[in-house]
Amino acid sequence: MFEDTTDVEDIHCDMKRLYKKHEEKRKTKITEDFQNVIRKYSLDFSKDTMKIFNDPIHGQIELHPLLVKMIDTPQFQRLRHIKQLGTKYLVFPGATHTCFEHSIGVAYLAGCLLRSLHDNQPELNITKQDFLCVQIAALCHDMGHGPFSHLFDGMFIPEVQPNSPWEHEKASVDMFHCMIKKNGLRKEMEKYGLNLYEDIIFIKELILKGQKDAKWSMKGRTEDKSFLYEIVANKLNGIDVDKWDYLARDCHYLGIPNGFDHERLLKSARVCDVKKRKHICFRDKVAENVYDMFHTRYTLHRQALQHKIGYIIDVKIKDALVLADGPLKISNAIDDMLEYTELTDHIFDQILNKPNTRLKKCVGEARLDADKLEELLRISLEGQSDEAKKTLYEETLSENWMTAVNDYNTSASTQLNGSDFEICVSKHKIHNWVVSVNFNMSDQDYQKVQKNIEECFQTWCEKDFIDSDNLSTARSILEDVVNRRLPKFVGEARLKEDELKKMLTEHWKTMETENLNENDKDIFEKMLASLKDHSGDIEWGDVQSGDVQSGDVQSGDVQSGDAHSSDAQSSDSKSGDVFKTKVYQVKDPNRRTRHR
Repeated sequence: MFEDTTDVEDIHCDMKRLYKKHEEKRKTKITEDFQNVIRKYSLDFSKDTMKIFNDPIHGQIELHPLLVKMIDTPQFQRLRHIKQLGTKYLVFPGATHTCFEHSIGVAYLAGCLLRSLHDNQPELNITKQDFLCVQIAALCHDMGHGPFSHLFDGMFIPEVQPNSPWEHEKASVDMFHCMIKKNGLRKEMEKYGLNLYEDIIFIKELILKGQKDAKWSMKGRTEDKSFLYEIVANKLNGIDVDKWDYLARDCHYLGIPNGFDHERLLKSARVCDVKKRKHICFRDKVAENVYDMFHTRYTLHRQALQHKIGYIIDVKIKDALVLADGPLKISNAIDDMLEYTELTDHIFDQILNKPNTRLKKCVGEARLDADKLEELLRISLEGQSDEAKKTLYEETLSENWMTAVNDYNTSASTQLNGSDFEICVSKHKIHNWVVSVNFNMSDQDYQKVQKNIEECFQTWCEKDFIDSDNLSTARSILEDVVNRRLPKFVGEARLKEDELKKMLTEHWKTMETENLNENDKDIFEKMLASLKDHSGDIEWGDVQSGDVQSGDVQSGDVQSGDAHSSDAQSSDSKSGDVFKTKVYQVKDPNRRTRHR
């Protein structure tokens, strides 16, 4: 009997120990699972890892160390040298801020909006992955901007590559991939819990502005996270953190009052189900704040971004870039992100500043055709260093220039001395050889023979191994911009569209088409059909007096080169269909006035 009692007690003790051990394991597992959930869904990062930036607009802001590593890459640092408002600093002295600080500000505001949504609606299940991906997309959304921001993709590229579908958003994605690859950031992204395949696709989709209302096609996140696509660039209504930052920042540096407070919208933002999809919405009581946002944007465009003199400067600089594109191959950089990394606003100075200007007068510059030059040399320079090529090119071109000067002297009344010139060859960043001819004498001596020297140089530029003297023409245009030799803005008027089309149609019908080839006829017919298809609601007649302006741009109208053209058309959809004519007074060197 005693033994039986002892056995029962032993069994009872064993069961207690097993139960206690199992309970401890269960508690440990529950604790670990709970901690994993906290790590995944909590947005409270360690204060030791967050980096602090002092921003003039948002104050002391904190950014995740992964974002800091991306900021420290050459691809992102490039944005320090691209002005946010393009050429507007030539009109507004304070508008010298860059895409660099704007991008950091957008990343910060994206994090603020996500935290607000996470704290107020934990059921949205916003994870740390979501948080980091949205902030990275906000940080990198403008990395694809070229020199002078929207002037590059809105005016320059359409002129030099008219059929190119290239946009700066695509370039931003390409630069993002280049940044990751060249700086070994994949390991860093994995270190902070990102799924490389899924999250890189998500970041790419955020930069490319997601999608409008339609069947869900995004691959980075499922449809229950659709609201995440409305934070950085909102295609549905234009209310996004990109706009919040540039409104505050641009107004600050331009000296324009900002009547919009994004903090109130941050606090009131909520995610709601609208037509079976989650969207970021705002309380009805903050409707006035939303109106203020769009009104501030309108004021910004009217007073600064579409300033009449600013537009003239945009056109002039665009013309200079187009001319310089031949010698420098600027537009080729959009296909190579390593070259694009080196393409910044400094292109202005590269075109404008002449080499050796302290002691020598630059006669002109032209791009060399290296292949044809090697044919002239009758030797192959493959495998030679750039320094060796430079030396050989300068020797050959110096002899060739002396021959050109002697040929010119045989028919010219004013004789040039070949020994007064120096030939310099340099390799441009965009991998092109450029030759410059410099005059070694004083400016006074140069002025006496300037016309003759320029004639000789133009003749020399007709050689097979030299492309053109477009760099000199481009430099001349930029000198006009710097010295404020600009066309004078006369006025602007709305055109009565319907009768204008009628007049153009009648004019086209009377054009002689017999000498056109089949391709030209096809283009002609398509243009005529397009003109007929577009209807107008205004009759032709004299321009109404109320439509004439002395320079201000009317509400909602967007011009090429608009500093925020990607979202500018949303404020007034009708204005996008209004045709306008602008008149500028231009004085040529002979001081005869002409209009365009």
